[in-house]
Amino acid sequence: MLSHFQSAGAAPTVVEPVPTVFPKIEGADIAAVFVGKRIAGDFYDSIRVSSERVLIGLLDVAGRREDNRNLLVAAQEVFRTVGLQLFSLPDINESDAMTELCLRINRRLIDVCCGVHSCPAFIACFHEQFGTLCYTNAGHTPALLRDRTGIAELTSTGLPLGLFSHATCEAPTVGMAKPASLLLVSPGVVDCEGYGNSHSGAFGLERVKDFFRSAPETAARPLCESVLEAVAEFSGKGPVCDDRTALALVRAA
Repeated sequence: MLSHFQSAGAAPTVVEPVPTVFPKIEGADIAAVFVGKRIAGDFYDSIRVSSERVLIGLLDVAGRREDNRNLLVAAQEVFRTVGLQLFSLPDINESDAMTELCLRINRRLIDVCCGVHSCPAFIACFHEQFGTLCYTNAGHTPALLRDRTGIAELTSTGLPLGLFSHATCEAPTVGMAKPASLLLVSPGVVDCEGYGNSHSGAFGLERVKDFFRSAPETAARPLCESVLEAVAEFSGKGPVCDDRTALALVRAA
């Protein structure tokens, strides 16, 4: 249960999500990077849930950060506690576990905000031994999976979280044959407008794909940094009006 304590004459305590420390992954690398100060609802997290499985999540809670911190904290609590409960056993149906995890986060968001509050989310479980990724995309920007065959979009498998209490998302599984990379960006990246230069319109997912297609096979953090630098160049260093976040999982050859 969230609580805000306040003594006489003191400002209320601000509750924030627990900072993410990405787990080490055998044969792979994971990182996330965001631009500037958090102003909206981007939130990422990752935890090891078993000796072979790692959970990854990127959420975009609607609204400004000063208004939705309690939702971010609530989502992280469920992601970590329920995620560990569902994915810690060796013999599980990952698809069923992922569907249940998203349903639990969805209902927690509705309970905390006492109504509806849109939260697009991409949540995945990476299996180190098998090199598989079981994922659900709840109305989020498509994740991009690059391997030797090209780039595939991991598109929406259900509605954004926080809208309907009994809504469920499908949870397919894809393989990440070495070498392979997963790149996920927040809506603030694809919606970024060109500013003060020759560019017009939004950066868009196609530009992200073009960048990803030509990016060298590198570590996760440099990949995230380089895509955000490309967005900043496109925007002409204009004002950042929304969170911009990139998350990458790179499986080495």
